[in-house]
Amino acid sequence: MSAPNPRKPISSFRWISGYLLKEKAVFIPSLIALFLTAVLSLAFPFFLKDLIGNPTDALNHQVAPELIVAKANKTILLMIGVLALQAIIAFFRVQGFIRSGESALNRLRSDLFNHLLRLPMPYFQEQRAGALSNRVSSDLTIVRDTLINTVPQLVRHTVILVGGLVFIFISSWKLSLVMLGSVPIVVLAIAFFGRKVRRYSKAAQDSLADAGTVIEESVQGIADVKAFTNEDFESKRYQTSLDRFLEVTIRGAQNRAAFLSFIIFALFGTIAFVAWYGTRMYANGGISWTNFAAFILFSIFVGASLGTFPEIISQIQQTTGATERLRELLALDPERGDGNAELQLEGALAFENVAFRYSSRPDVQVLRDLSFGVSPGQRVALVGPSGAGKSTVFSLILGFNSPEAGMVSFDQKPAAEISLNTLRSQIAIVPQEVLLFGGSIRENIEYGRPGATAEEIEAAARQANAHDFIATLPEGYDTLVGPRGTKLSGGQRQRLAIARAILADPSILLLDEATSALDSESERLVNEALNRLMEGRTSLVIAHRLSTVRDADRILVFSQGEIVESGTHDELLTQNGTYRLLVETQLV
Repeated sequence: MSAPNPRKPISSFRWISGYLLKEKAVFIPSLIALFLTAVLSLAFPFFLKDLIGNPTDALNHQVAPELIVAKANKTILLMIGVLALQAIIAFFRVQGFIRSGESALNRLRSDLFNHLLRLPMPYFQEQRAGALSNRVSSDLTIVRDTLINTVPQLVRHTVILVGGLVFIFISSWKLSLVMLGSVPIVVLAIAFFGRKVRRYSKAAQDSLADAGTVIEESVQGIADVKAFTNEDFESKRYQTSLDRFLEVTIRGAQNRAAFLSFIIFALFGTIAFVAWYGTRMYANGGISWTNFAAFILFSIFVGASLGTFPEIISQIQQTTGATERLRELLALDPERGDGNAELQLEGALAFENVAFRYSSRPDVQVLRDLSFGVSPGQRVALVGPSGAGKSTVFSLILGFNSPEAGMVSFDQKPAAEISLNTLRSQIAIVPQEVLLFGGSIRENIEYGRPGATAEEIEAAARQANAHDFIATLPEGYDTLVGPRGTKLSGGQRQRLAIARAILADPSILLLDEATSALDSESERLVNEALNRLMEGRTSLVIAHRLSTVRDADRILVFSQGEIVESGTHDELLTQNGTYRLLVETQLV
């Protein structure tokens, strides 16, 4: 698996903000609107202090009631006007933030998926089935909440907090300093609890992803689950994952609750102390009633904003934990994209002293000093017991893995010098177990060459002996094949895979014995289609049946990662070796 790039790390918040700024045409106007609504919200306590202000003049004389009423009427009209303006701006602000947030999230999803598709095969070979998609899905859910809700809240309450502090400093700098004395305590609490919340958040996401993986694996293998009556076993396995998730979540909740409780105590305790201290100042003439009222009102707004910060910061800490894996995934090196992109393969390939072992099993030497060559148009069969290295040869030809020693070449050119996309676009594989996507028959055949016409698809199906059975289906080529092709028989799936390969029109064809699990009639139809497909093409066949081997131009006999015999069927039968033994047991 590729190691992450040694790039200077940035904070999760900056990383997410980078995606939001890519939607700046919507995000920045929404941000401005948010700033305006936050500023306008400060007008409420500003006007409210006049409504509840001291009804005396500078000489402490009582003001006439009609003047008080007139001032109150003017103030309330101004307040209603400001609130109406705030509501109108908020309408567009909310829409803008949702639009920019969802657009940014879609861009992130697209980047993740595109990067995921281009990661090397060893990465996927080391991943547990379903774990990756579940983790990405659960992490993106948290990121979405941050983009849609947390970021706007953070900006809004920051503006209110800063603006409120400005007003309370204007009202009384002495009281402001008393109140701000609690800030260092809050900051230290955030730093202390924040690390714990982030750690538990990441652990909770991992546990939840594991639980999702159990569901995915059980559904994919439901036939085996039921055949072995393992429903109770899978239920217990899922419950164990859920219990682990719940345990981690509860421990994380305890830290978040302790954090929030401390902030509530420190915050409102500070406000109560400041109110008490301000009352003493007012009693001693150190502050006017209007300024004291303004200070209290703005302090309530500042306190309310500060009260939301623990939850906002907690959510950001959760997001930090969730984004770590996403960023690690994006930091992985993709498959090589360089090399000759114009090469048209003639079909020759060669292995020269190739050695290979999988990174997940470094102690097992899969291929040992393997050398052989295949001429253009030649049909070569690979036979041997399971684990002899035949499938690994296919993996190296397709560039899924790279040899640890030696070289694979095509038309006398090293594979490392050819673009992987160019190489794979001229190679087609028909596997033993065909994976069909959950769309229509037409879409599955077209997968061999996206954009092919309906006539080309039908022609490929006819050559693959698939058109007749497709024509009998009620919806013909538009028939849905079901998840993984479960609505079709094994022979039908094989013929669709062959049609897909015919449509791709490859220079090199790889066949992982496509008839090993078919009945005699299906085998006959598939073999006819395979013979048409292999005609004029370089073909390598992993053979499990004698019928496939007989017609090969050359047979390579594998044993423990080495070629122990090579020749035609008749030549190898004259030797009292591995091949003759395999023939006597029908190569099974």
